[in-house]
Amino acid sequence: MESTVAQKLDAIYTLQLIDSRLDAIVKVRGALPEEVQDLEDEIAGYETRLEKFTREIEAFEEEIKRQKDNIKEAEKLIKKYQEQQMNVRNNREYDAITKELELQDLDIQVSKKKISEAGVKIDHLKAEFEKTSATKIDRQKDLDLKKDELSTIIAESESEESKLQSDRDKAAKKVDERLYKSYTKIRANAKNGLAVVMVKRGACGGCFNTVPPQRQADIREKKKLIVCEHCGRILAGVEDENEEEATKAKRRTAKA
Repeated sequence: MESTVAQKLDAIYTLQLIDSRLDAIVKVRGALPEEVQDLEDEIAGYETRLEKFTREIEAFEEEIKRQKDNIKEAEKLIKKYQEQQMNVRNNREYDAITKELELQDLDIQVSKKKISEAGVKIDHLKAEFEKTSATKIDRQKDLDLKKDELSTIIAESESEESKLQSDRDKAAKKVDERLYKSYTKIRANAKNGLAVVMVKRGACGGCFNTVPPQRQADIREKKKLIVCEHCGRILAGVEDENEEEATKAKRRTAKA
């Protein structure tokens, strides 16, 4: 059976009231969820940097090992050439061996230089590692505090939020599909999350622009869906001053 316009408006307004309450619960959390996410991303970045430092340090340590092996090999060759030099038969052989000795000595000097350079780089990387690690520990402490704070806030409203979410699921099923799509779109573009509002004191409850008397009369009849000509929000009805006071009284009673 096709719902009347009045029924559609009642259904969508009920959904709006539930969503507004859910919005209020989320608002209490403030920027905490985003702050937690930002800290998690920041810490992940530090972990990536620490892993990079570790890989680079290991690479330079491997380079030092290679160069030390080169020195050992060169020293063996020097010893071998020195022994050969003692038994040369002519000046040509002596000069050739002398040249090999010089080359091996040069290789040793080059290897020592590379070892020294790698050592300096390792010291620099280790200093950066320690600095980054300390920063990561500090930010982890901040994250733990933020998470605890957020968990406490969520726990305080968990029961109410769960019930509201259940109520929302039921309310959403009663809303016309096309109307629900429009509602979702309007809500996404509204700063305060209000897609459906009442006309209060002659003005739109969303943007507070004046709604002409004839338009208010049409809204009261609920024979067709009417949106605010200024902000595009769905106007669910007109709340008279007496009705407004009654609503405020109910809210005060509920809080007491």
